[in-house]
Amino acid sequence: MQDSCLHRFNETYFIDERKLNCPFYYTQSVINDPMVREAVEQTKNMIACHETWNKEVARGKMFGVLVVEDAEGQSGFLAAYSGQLGGREDWAGFVPAVFDYLQPDGYFVIHEREITSINHRIEALLNNNTYLSAINEWKDKERRFSEETEAFQTEMRQAKQRRDARRATATVEETAAMIRESQWMKAELRRMKRRHQTELASLDSLIKEVETEMKRLRKERKQKSDDLQRWLFTHFIMRNARDEERDLLEIFINTPQGIPPSGAGECCAPKLLQYAFLHHLRPLRITEFWQGASPKGELRQHNHFYTACRSKCLPILNFMLQGLEVEPNPLEEPEKNDLEIVYDDDHIVVVNKPSDMLAVPGKSVRESVYSILRHRYPQAEGPMIVHRLDMATSGLMVVATDTWTYRALQQQFERHEVKKRYVALLERDISGQVPPRGTIHLPLRPDITDRPRQLVDHERGKEAVTEYEIVGTDNGHTLVALYPQTGRTHQLRVHCAHAEGLGCPILGDALYGTPADRLYLHAEQLTFTHPITGERVQFKVQDKTITINE
Repeated sequence: MQDSCLHRFNETYFIDERKLNCPFYYTQSVINDPMVREAVEQTKNMIACHETWNKEVARGKMFGVLVVEDAEGQSGFLAAYSGQLGGREDWAGFVPAVFDYLQPDGYFVIHEREITSINHRIEALLNNNTYLSAINEWKDKERRFSEETEAFQTEMRQAKQRRDARRATATVEETAAMIRESQWMKAELRRMKRRHQTELASLDSLIKEVETEMKRLRKERKQKSDDLQRWLFTHFIMRNARDEERDLLEIFINTPQGIPPSGAGECCAPKLLQYAFLHHLRPLRITEFWQGASPKGELRQHNHFYTACRSKCLPILNFMLQGLEVEPNPLEEPEKNDLEIVYDDDHIVVVNKPSDMLAVPGKSVRESVYSILRHRYPQAEGPMIVHRLDMATSGLMVVATDTWTYRALQQQFERHEVKKRYVALLERDISGQVPPRGTIHLPLRPDITDRPRQLVDHERGKEAVTEYEIVGTDNGHTLVALYPQTGRTHQLRVHCAHAEGLGCPILGDALYGTPADRLYLHAEQLTFTHPITGERVQFKVQDKTITINE
C-alpha cells in the first residue's frame, strides 16, 4: 500500500492489544509502548526536517501520532499537527485537515476577505482624522465646561452664604435684590448649559454619524462571521468506525454550548482518526505531545504527552469512536475504594482520601467521599463536604455530619484559620535552581476552552498564594512541602509546574506534566479548631509513596 501519510516502523512489533487506548487518559504503559515511542521519535525527525517551521514550532505546537494496523495486519503510524503550520494544512507526511478551508479563492477565503475588508473599514473610521479631532474637541469642551460650571457653582454657593448672613437684617429692597440675584444666577447656569449643548451639537452629529456607521459595520461583520462559521462547521464531516458521518453542528447540538467552539475538528486526534477510518486503518494507540515553548499563562512542557482536550474533542471523539473497541476511561468507571477513617465523633469525620477518588459525585458513576460517607453515616445532616481535594490528590479531609458544624467549619476556611500542609514529589531535582523556601504568587483562572485546566493570568486571575519548602532530594526527584494560603483549583499543581513558580511539575501530573501511576501530591496535615469542643486539633497522615530516603 503506497500512502505518504502511513509510516512504517523500523522495528517489528508484536501487537497483542486490539483495543485503542482512551484518548482522554494515558497510562504509563501507553506512553512507554515501543511503537508509540518510535512513532513519536520519527515524527520529531520529520518536524526537524522542516526548517521553515522552526520558529513557529519553537513558539509551541501540539503534535499527535496514531499507531494503526492495515488490512494486511501490518503496523505503522500516522502523524498530525493541530491547526495549521506555515499557513498550510496539507504538508507531506502528515495527515491532511478533515476539511481544507484554506484553498485559494475558495468559499471560506473569499468570505474571510470580505470580513477582513470590513475590519479595515472599521479601523479606517476609528483612525479618521476628522473623527479623532471631533472627539478631542468634544472632550476639551466638556473639560472646560466642567471647570467653568464648577467655578460658577462655587460662586453660587458663596453668594448664597452671603445672602443667608444678610437675610435677618435686610430691608425689603435688599431682600428683593437678593431674590433677583439668586434667580439670575440659576438662570445663568441654565444658559451656560444650553450654550454648551449648542457648541457640542455639530460635534455630536459628526461623532454619531461615524459611530453609527461603525455599529452597522460591526453588526454586518458579526452576521458574516456567524454565517461563515456555520458554513465551516457543516463542511467538517466527521466519520466514525461504523462509517457513519455527521457534521460538527450535528455533533455539538446536544452539548451545553449547543455549537462547536472555534477550532473544533482541527486538533490532532480527530484528524488522525478521520484519516484512519477513510483509509480502512485500525487505530491501536493514540497520543499527543507538545513541542516548543508553553503558551502564555498555559502549562505545556516541551516533549511532554497530553491527552485530547475535552471542550473541542470530547463530543467529536465520542461520536468518532463509536464502533471501535476502546479502553475505558478509569476516571469515568465505577470503582470500589476503601476510605480510611482517621477520626470521627458525633460532629466531624476526618478521612484519608486515596488518590483517584472524587471528593463529591461527578458526571461519572464513580464512588466519592460524599457517597461513601452518606452510606456510612445515614444520620448525617447537611452538605457534609466542607472542602475538597482534587480527585488525583490523596490526603486528609474533614467532613461535617450536621449543618451547624458544617457552617462553623466553613467559616474557619473562609477566615483562613484552617492550616494545611501538603507534600509533593517533583519530576526533577530542582535543588539549587530555586530558593530552599519561599512564596509563590500566581493568580489563576479556568481555561474555559479546556476545562479543568487552569491558566496563570496576572490581569484577570484570582489571587493564589502558596508557601513552599524544599524538604530534600532523592533519585532525581525533589520532595517539597506546600502550604496553600488560598484554595484555588489546581493551585499547587500549577504553582509547581509553572515557570514563574517552581518550574517543575509534580510527578504523575497528567494535566501539567507527565502521567505516571498516580499524582504524587498528598494532603499530609490538617489543623483546625473543633467547632464543638473549641480545641485546636491537628491530624497527620503520611503517604509512604511520597517520601525520600533519608
